[in-house]
Amino acid sequence: MASFTLPTLPDTPGVWGPPSLTPGSSSAASSSSVLPPEFADIPFAPFSKSDKIGRIADWNAASSGTGRDGDAGMGGGQRGGRQGRRDGPQAYGSGASNAFAYFHGDDEATFSVVDNTKTPSRGRGGLTAMGRGGRGGARGGAAGGRGGLANGRAGAQRGGRGGMRGGAAPRGGGGARRGGYRDWDKPQRTRDPSVTVGPDWEQLEEIEFTRLAKLRLEVAEGTDLASYGTLHEYDRAYDRIASVRFEKPLQPLDRLRYNPTTSDDPILADIAAKPSVASGEAGEEAGPAPTRIFVTDSILALLMCATRVVYPWDVLITKSENGDIFFDKRDGGAFDYVTVNENAADPPMEAESKDDKNAAANINTPGNLSLEATYINQNFAFQVVNTKKTHDLADGANPFHDPSSAGDADQLASAGYRYKKFDLSSSAQDPIELYVRTELDAYVPSTTKNAPPQFITIRTLNEWDSRAQGAGGAPDWRTKLDSQRGAVVATEMKNNAGKLARWAVQSVLAGADNMKLGYISRATPKDTSKHSILATQWYKPSDFAAQINVNLSNGWGIVRTIADLARKSAGEGEGSDGRAKFVLAKDPNKGTIRLYRVPLNWPAEDDEEEDEELLDEEGGAEDDE
Repeated sequence: MASFTLPTLPDTPGVWGPPSLTPGSSSAASSSSVLPPEFADIPFAPFSKSDKIGRIADWNAASSGTGRDGDAGMGGGQRGGRQGRRDGPQAYGSGASNAFAYFHGDDEATFSVVDNTKTPSRGRGGLTAMGRGGRGGARGGAAGGRGGLANGRAGAQRGGRGGMRGGAAPRGGGGARRGGYRDWDKPQRTRDPSVTVGPDWEQLEEIEFTRLAKLRLEVAEGTDLASYGTLHEYDRAYDRIASVRFEKPLQPLDRLRYNPTTSDDPILADIAAKPSVASGEAGEEAGPAPTRIFVTDSILALLMCATRVVYPWDVLITKSENGDIFFDKRDGGAFDYVTVNENAADPPMEAESKDDKNAAANINTPGNLSLEATYINQNFAFQVVNTKKTHDLADGANPFHDPSSAGDADQLASAGYRYKKFDLSSSAQDPIELYVRTELDAYVPSTTKNAPPQFITIRTLNEWDSRAQGAGGAPDWRTKLDSQRGAVVATEMKNNAGKLARWAVQSVLAGADNMKLGYISRATPKDTSKHSILATQWYKPSDFAAQINVNLSNGWGIVRTIADLARKSAGEGEGSDGRAKFVLAKDPNKGTIRLYRVPLNWPAEDDEEEDEELLDEEGGAEDDE
């Protein structure tokens, strides 16, 4: 008959556990049957005597898992937390620190899923998650779900279909969103940068939008320096379009409108040619000469609203030999075109292929929509003014127009340019002056006798296809604009937050009395050549800026910070005369801006390389023929 005899243990009242094997000790022989010599050097895992020992090893128990009700999870597999026993025995040693615990380092930090293949959902659980939680911008966060605005902006800034993941609210309108099936495995939409970073560029600074949002600088109202140009009177007949039933067709007009960059402005060049003089009270010691910053209102407004802009952009910053700083744009860059739905939860996306035969997919790409919106914005401003009634500004005609050019006199568009100076100084020992050229679009005669006219800016919002991808949940304007004007405006404020903020800042900087907003829609969703004016609306620029939460002090803080980085940077890229060039560029897929030092001859050398490539291609084509 089988039997088991317990080993004899020595009496060791002063220690816990088996005695140590000391050669020559009297207990060595007796304890060898309990603890063999080959196991003598194994470290002992400490544990508390209060731990409930239920089993030697439980491989299915989660070490720190908690059930739905907050209990320790002892269940196995996928049911760990939910199936946990409320009062069951705890895992061995769970109440004490585990001496043999493995702590994960950075070995999994770079892990990413490579396989993006989509698998069909299994069972009802995956289908429900995709049906309710996985809806994109059609009706969820972009269509005005309560609390969906903040999520929509966050999703849009992450780029691509990430807007669906983080920005779309549930159909019921709640701010929180249930995860869709395999949301983690959806491919991210990536955008190309607005400018290619050269191999000889030196990155000086990288600033996240979260840091920019904390900047503040209180700046007083600007001082008017000069006013140039000729403005046409706004035609009050367009105020009578009070309903979509009285819509008017948008007419394409041929007008000449100048928008030169900062360095090409002759008025700013004259100011920069004069030496910078320190200002001070009579009898007081003159302080240091102020640093002067020269910029246009379009560039300044984008910098002040940089945290709202999603699409990539870049600004060329030049520091002259006397320390003056010029902010310039590149021809064909982000400042010459109007964006569409860049802040939507699911913004418009590029066609999968340029040879795609789907016309709707091609006409509704971000680039084509931007061209269409720019065309609409310009022609609406040309159409709603009366060219027979004009008002000349105080200091002369348009400074960019040459009257001797034949045939251009009758085609000159209504435009006025106001030059202003703002004081960005934070202390008397570091004075900074900013000179900006602002623009006005038309004037409205005053109803009071001998009172000066009121100046206005003219902008447009456009509807293209409310059912297309990227529409951002916008309602059909022809059916909702009369009865639900507020819902239409609220949707546009969410989908085009960056564009509207820039327009508001430009109007405030120019000192415009009012801002005229037009609602333009395609005559048919598939035709981008014919449009109709459905309605118009007046806004006070300051009230409109407050309505969309534009913080001017934060914008001035951003501009001052960028200027400080440029004027205080020195290095190998700086010329012998103190000149330097920088490029400030926004990351195309993240909320980050970067400042690069570039060669002094940039972008001329890039243009030469492009010309050489074109010549080579043309020469190769001739050889083939």
